[in-house]
Amino acid sequence: MNTHETVEEAVEVLQQLGLKEYEAKCFVGLSRLSTGTAKQLSEITDVPRTRVYDAVRVLEAQGLVEVQHSSPQRFRAVPLEEATETLRDQYEARVDRLTNALEQADPVDQTDEDPIQEVWSMSGTDAIANRSNQLIGDATDEVVLVLGDESLLTEELIDSLTELGPEVDLLIGAVTEALEAHIHDAVPNATTFLSGLDWLRSGTDSVEDLAIGRLLLVDGSTILVSTLVPETGEEQAIFGGGFRNGLVVISRRLLAQGLLPQRDPHPE
Repeated sequence: MNTHETVEEAVEVLQQLGLKEYEAKCFVGLSRLSTGTAKQLSEITDVPRTRVYDAVRVLEAQGLVEVQHSSPQRFRAVPLEEATETLRDQYEARVDRLTNALEQADPVDQTDEDPIQEVWSMSGTDAIANRSNQLIGDATDEVVLVLGDESLLTEELIDSLTELGPEVDLLIGAVTEALEAHIHDAVPNATTFLSGLDWLRSGTDSVEDLAIGRLLLVDGSTILVSTLVPETGEEQAIFGGGFRNGLVVISRRLLAQGLLPQRDPHPE
C-alpha cells in the first residue's frame, strides 16, 4: 500500500469515527508534519485554505490539534498515541450514549410466541465472534466447540474460554492436529479432540463452496454454526435455541464425531 492509499484509508477511518472530510484530511496532514501553517496544510491536503481554519478549530476543540498563536499561526497534531486514545474515548462515549438511549426506549410490542424452534441468521466475523463469546460467557453447564479454521482462534475467544469456571465442562475440537495442539496450549482448561468432521474443510478452490467455520453448542440447548467463504474469509452464521430444536438435536450428533463415546454431549 503506497502513501496515497494509506492517507486515503486514514481519512476514511477518521470519517467513520465521526470527523468530517476536511477535519479528517487536516488531521492526517498534520500527523505527517512536525508543524504547519494553513497554507502548507492546504497544499498537502487539497483542503481550501479558508476551510483549514474551520477544520483546525474543530480538531483543537476535540483535543486532537494544538495551535501556536504566532503570525502566521502554526498547527500540529497531538502525539499519535494520545490522539488514538482521545478518539477511542469519544467513540466509546458515543456507544455508551447509544446503549443508554436504546435501553430507555419503550418497547413497541411484546410477543408471547414460543421460542422453542427459533433459528436466526447473522453475518460478519466480528458480530459472530461477539455472539459466540456472549453465548460462551452465559454457559452454566457445558460448552462444546469445533473450529474449522485457525483464524477463528482469536485472543478474545481464548479469553472467553479460559474465563469459564470449573463447573462448566469445556470440550474443543479441531479439524487438524496442528490446530488441536494450538488449542491445547492456548486453553489449558479444555478437553481437546480431533474432530471427525473432515468436511469442515473446503475441498475445492471455488468461491461458491463454503467451509464450516465454527460449531458451538452451549448447555445442550443453544447452537451456533458458521460458514466461511474460503477465498474471502467472509463469515455467516445461523443460531438457535431450545431443547427440542431440530438444529440443536442434529448438531449434538455432529459435534460428537471425534469425541469418545462417553463424552457425547447430552446423548439421547
